[in-house]
Amino acid sequence: MPTLKRRLTLPLFTFYGLGSILGAGIYALVGKVAGEAGMFTPISFLIAASLAALTGFSYAELSSRYPKSGGEAIYVSKAFGIKQFSTLIGLLVVLSAIVSSSALMNAFFGYLEIFIPAQRDLTIIIVSFVAAGIAIWGIKESAIAATILTLIEIGGLFLIMWVGRDALLSFPSQISSFVPPSESAIWVGILSGAFIAFYASIGFEDMANVAEEVKDPHRNLPLGIMLAIVGSTLLYCIVSIVAVLSLPPEVLSSTDAPLAMVYENATGSKPVIITFIGLFAVANGILVQIVMGSRILYGLSKKDMLPDALSKVNHKTHTPIVATGLVTLIILVLALWFDLSRLAQITSLIVLVIFAIVNLACMRVKLKDPHPKDVQTFPFVIPFLGFCSIVLFVTYRIWIYFGG
Repeated sequence: MPTLKRRLTLPLFTFYGLGSILGAGIYALVGKVAGEAGMFTPISFLIAASLAALTGFSYAELSSRYPKSGGEAIYVSKAFGIKQFSTLIGLLVVLSAIVSSSALMNAFFGYLEIFIPAQRDLTIIIVSFVAAGIAIWGIKESAIAATILTLIEIGGLFLIMWVGRDALLSFPSQISSFVPPSESAIWVGILSGAFIAFYASIGFEDMANVAEEVKDPHRNLPLGIMLAIVGSTLLYCIVSIVAVLSLPPEVLSSTDAPLAMVYENATGSKPVIITFIGLFAVANGILVQIVMGSRILYGLSKKDMLPDALSKVNHKTHTPIVATGLVTLIILVLALWFDLSRLAQITSLIVLVIFAIVNLACMRVKLKDPHPKDVQTFPFVIPFLGFCSIVLFVTYRIWIYFGG
């Protein structure tokens, strides 16, 4: 029976991760974060990235220990040995990918409407089949496509930095404006902004689900994950500095396309280029989520947690064709028929719960085998801090939700 092949080099793997993290989030979320944190928006992005990075270390170590498709489900299985628990975690991760991709399908239509009059249902159907076709074509081809789209996304962010270079050059003289005072009201806004910014920081966990297709996994898995987190954080912080120095936070928060507004304010011309790049960013997110969801189903099936059909690999492309088709079908149905806004928020909380469980799994595995051979390990305190920070983060969100 054909199996997945290790075809992803470190650069391809890193760009795959960058594409998964960046997605369309940064093109929409800067304004919403600014609405909460004001001039301290870069601090919110740093806090969010720090929380994500703590869990990122756990993913980096666990993916190096167990370089197999299946990600979180495999880690929980190795740590706790409860098959049903592992299956549930894996399916929750697949659900988050499916819901995210379904939402992006609708976002793609929104971007497309700016350029041409389009029919929503037909657009979603065509995009679904094209994305599935690329995902089935092959992991290397999918990663190359994701790399090209990621380069376009990054190019858009560099374009914002360029057109806003006067604002960026003024940063050293205004650095004191970015140092928050100790007042609790200010920090409530910063932390509220960090909760929103956190949505833009996740995505690195998807990288663990192509572990079986990465060359030299013990080295490249942890290194690629860390490079993707650091790279995305630098881009987020610089772009957020340009944004809040270019326009007042209350203006940024009034739009769902803040970078387009920054571009238009800086150049005096219509933001066609940035809008077009946003379209590619959404398409990249869709592709990455389909690849990730199908690889988890493949991994669960290989571990006898799901039907054998889901681990069926195409002889020519060496990709899990049945799993990819199933994921795409569910995405298509949800994108066509359901309102996903509330479900997407619930899924975000599920992701945080999954992160907490992954940190617990990392701690448990480290206690069982502290120094495995040829594996990149990190201090025990890192997954412990990752777990505690998520618990505090979720508790804070619940407290705010109920009027705290």
